[in-house]
Amino acid sequence: MPAFDLPTNELERYRPDVQEPPDFDEFWRDTLKEAADPDVLASVRPAENGLRLTDTWDVTFRGFAGDPVRAWYSRPTGVASALPAVVEYAGYGRGRGLPHERLTWVNAGYAHLLMDNRGQGDQYGNGGATPDPHALAPGGPGPAARGLLDPHDYHYRRLITDAVRAVTAVRALPGVDGDRVAAVGNSQGGGLALAVAGLVPDLAAVLVTAPFLCGIRRALELTDASPYGEISAYLSVHRGAEEAAYRTLSYMEGVSFARRAFAPAHFGVGLRDAVCPPSGAYAAFHRYGELTGVEPSKEIHAYPYNGHEGGEAVQVRRQLDWLGGLSGFGG
Repeated sequence: MPAFDLPTNELERYRPDVQEPPDFDEFWRDTLKEAADPDVLASVRPAENGLRLTDTWDVTFRGFAGDPVRAWYSRPTGVASALPAVVEYAGYGRGRGLPHERLTWVNAGYAHLLMDNRGQGDQYGNGGATPDPHALAPGGPGPAARGLLDPHDYHYRRLITDAVRAVTAVRALPGVDGDRVAAVGNSQGGGLALAVAGLVPDLAAVLVTAPFLCGIRRALELTDASPYGEISAYLSVHRGAEEAAYRTLSYMEGVSFARRAFAPAHFGVGLRDAVCPPSGAYAAFHRYGELTGVEPSKEIHAYPYNGHEGGEAVQVRRQLDWLGGLSGFGG
């Protein structure tokens, strides 16, 4: 895929206006208040993972509307001390998979919580275990269009709430230093991590690559690739629903969450990404933290000849080095 978004020199200063609904903060404050059950953990059970150096637990925590959300909690075997934690969010269409799949952060010495995606898990990977009992509102068959016509019904209202609750859950787990929690994700997971950064003011770090739900309006103009293509396909059938859909999406805009974030941030982006166009990541990066009254430390790494895969293992190594260099995470 050739480069199709803005030229690099324009991306490096791209700072678009954000069309935020006036009740954005109230919407999310009320949503999270409804989910704020202090008894966040429903169950924590040891899980067999086939590994000798990693211990894993099958966790169920209470997410949106108190719904049970599954996760894998893993940590290095034989380490008794409280560890900094990484909460990881999976990509679009994926579930939490199997407990031995994602070991990078555990091998780096962190406690690790991998959240399942409610109502997803059937498109890639090795499945999920969290249904979405609220997916009844009008919308397309894919998660990106479920409940699209009303922000209260939209799939991502529920999924973002789950993501925030995952941070509360990891802080309640044994062996976690709750003051040292990072949110991590690629693609959809990156969009969720950015939302968490904007909604959890005491998050310690956020690491995102190719974040979904950033610069949504522009992305819908540039690409028909899924997940954005699912929204376009829905609107191609439901002509005249654009205003309602864009209103809903404005409450999920990653740039709006980024503006409210305090935590140090690490971004990655492939400049030939036709799934999550790079202008969205740059918009979130340049406006990151602007409403907080502070200047969070942040950096972005661009890969000019890569698409949605971004820097792959090179980017992961940069993430490891960056997080390890933060105070409390190894530095």
